[in-house]
Amino acid sequence: MWYLYGLALLAGIANAVQGGTNATLAKTLGQPFAAGLVVALGTGSTLLLTGLALGRLHLPALAQAAQVPAWAWFGGCLGALVVLSQFFAAQAIGAAPFLAILVTAGVATSILLDHFGWIGFTVHAASLWRIVGGLLMVAGVTLVALF
Repeated sequence: MWYLYGLALLAGIANAVQGGTNATLAKTLGQPFAAGLVVALGTGSTLLLTGLALGRLHLPALAQAAQVPAWAWFGGCLGALVVLSQFFAAQAIGAAPFLAILVTAGVATSILLDHFGWIGFTVHAASLWRIVGGLLMVAGVTLVALF
C-alpha cells in the first residue's frame, strides 16, 4: 500500500505544475474554454491509453451504471471547475497561493466529508487534532498568500 502514498505525492506535484501549464495554454490560445477542451481530451486520451495498456479498461454493464447515485456522475463537472480556476486564477495569484488555497480548501472540505461520511466516504470523526491541523493549514495558506 506504500505505493499509493507515492502516487498521491506525484499527483500533488502534478497538481502544482498543471496550474501553470493549463493557464499558459489558455493564455496563449486566448480561448480558455477551447483550452479546457484540449485538457479534457488529453485527460480522456491518457485514461483510455493507460487503461488499454494495463488491460484494466472495462465498460460497465447498463445495470451497473443504473446503480450509480445521481450525484456521482458530476465529478467531471467538478474537474472542469478546477481546470477553469487554473485558467483564470493560477497565474494571476501565483502558483504557491493558488495551490495552497486549493489544497487547504480540499482538506477543510475533506474533514467535513469524513466526519459525516458524505458522498461515500467512511466516517472518520473530526477530532480535535484534525481540526487543529486544518486550522494550521489555513494559517499556512494565509502566510503563503500574504508573503
